[in-house]
Amino acid sequence: MGLFKKIAQALAKTRDAFRKKLDCLFSGGELNDEFYEELEDILVSSDVGVATSIEITEELQREVHKNKVRKAEDAKILLKKILVDLLNSVQPKENFDYPLIITVIGVNGVGKTTSIGKLANYFKNQKKEVTLVAGDTFRAAASDQLTEWANRNKVKIVKHTEGADAGAVVYDGICSAKAKKTDVLIIDTAGRLHTKTNLMEELAKIDRIITREYQTAKKLTLIVLDATTGQNALSQINHFNDYMKIDGIILTKLDGTAKGGVVLAIAKEYKKPVLFVGVGEGLNDLEEFNAQEFIDNLF
Repeated sequence: MGLFKKIAQALAKTRDAFRKKLDCLFSGGELNDEFYEELEDILVSSDVGVATSIEITEELQREVHKNKVRKAEDAKILLKKILVDLLNSVQPKENFDYPLIITVIGVNGVGKTTSIGKLANYFKNQKKEVTLVAGDTFRAAASDQLTEWANRNKVKIVKHTEGADAGAVVYDGICSAKAKKTDVLIIDTAGRLHTKTNLMEELAKIDRIITREYQTAKKLTLIVLDATTGQNALSQINHFNDYMKIDGIILTKLDGTAKGGVVLAIAKEYKKPVLFVGVGEGLNDLEEFNAQEFIDNLF
């Protein structure tokens, strides 16, 4: 199945909820106050968020006035461009640098370990050597689950016994990566809520170890967010970013929700790029995010 088709299928629920309302709005009529109020309501109902919806609507009004647009159909073209530009404004301009250390964080139940397995497959397909680090020593059988993904991808894994110090596992993983000149080191961490102060501080410790022990490596912290939680995902970014600087998002379960509009709120309110999206259950169902493709599949 081609990438475009996968994205189209993953966004089916969001598109069905979004496009029907937009088609009705842009089918005719005047570009008046009532038009913009309805557009704002459509955006909010698609989980774009109130603040972001207002700003997008106001920007469209400015562009309509600036370009002397009279037809709703032409305003729709302007809206698409505004949304694509918003998403592209936070997307990284460069590809990944190597050696690369990716620390994957997030709350329980978002698909973190599964995403790591898919990430390993993604980089293997890029002909990169990958090692996984079982830094989740808190959850029972977490390292066993990660080992299954390592075996499935035929990549190395560094792990300790359950209850071990996560920082020590990460340290050993870095030593292994440096010795074997591994291209990509992917670190799993314990799923946690922001109220678990000890686990949140553990993240900061892991970050310090990475910075200290492998200064020449490119460091990325990716938070895994469940698309079905919509606006609740924003508070997770806020809390985790206090302990580790988040560089990007892995958005999972996009195929199971009508709340895909949260991608726009993430870009506008937190200036964080969505780097990967989950578009299914298969090993290859993690795709690089593309702003133009995402918006094209909403309209």
